[in-house]
Amino acid sequence: MPSLARIGVPVFALAIIAIGVETIACAHYVAPRQGLQAIPVIPWLPEITALGWIFGVVWAACGVGLFLRRTQRVAALTLAFLLFLFALILDVPRNASKPADIGLRTLVFEPVAIAALACLLPGRTAIPKMLERTSRWLLALALVVFGIDHFLALQFIASLIPAWIPFRVFWVAFFGAAFIASGLSIGLDVLLRWGAAGIGLMFAIWVFTLHLPRVLGVYGIPGAPGNPNEWSSLFIAIALWGGPWALVRTTAEN
Repeated sequence: MPSLARIGVPVFALAIIAIGVETIACAHYVAPRQGLQAIPVIPWLPEITALGWIFGVVWAACGVGLFLRRTQRVAALTLAFLLFLFALILDVPRNASKPADIGLRTLVFEPVAIAALACLLPGRTAIPKMLERTSRWLLALALVVFGIDHFLALQFIASLIPAWIPFRVFWVAFFGAAFIASGLSIGLDVLLRWGAAGIGLMFAIWVFTLHLPRVLGVYGIPGAPGNPNEWSSLFIAIALWGGPWALVRTTAEN
């Protein structure tokens, strides 16, 4: 577990830098046929080119700041505050009209989960206790929601798993249960390191078996290699891989 935890912060930081670069690259992106109403990069900013450029630079700068001890706390809390803010003022109102829509619900909880991980990254002693507890609860809520959604959309999610993997419905249910168990572990602060390590490992597996092959065109999915949404999904998965492992590290240090 210690060896896994050491790479958590670098992986998380690289994902945030990648999100920043993609935000800049997609700042002018418009795809009416896909029904997109926002720049297709977390946190789903409005289609305003200048806004995409500005916050793309901010995300990349925060990612760079996470690498350095002296700037890590400021970078992490800045990233967390902005992602929480955008989720609250942009994503929640945009998706509130369809609370039962799993896809829209995911668009709300993805930035919340990454923001919570960023907030927890400096360590328990580096942030106020109430902020630490609230971040854990929000992260736990996001993970539990992701887990429940796996059970609500078993067949659809199973269809996204590569054909060479057997028992696809079983794995969707298994990972749904893993989401819920990890969320409860983190939220209740019971076996937190194991819960964080497990959820990070799950996303690491998904990065290499699902998301990376899709964007590289390995599975032959039409349009996937050049689709900004596929790249966003890859970078989000990497962030949700590195963030929990960083949580393992900071929990051990404190």
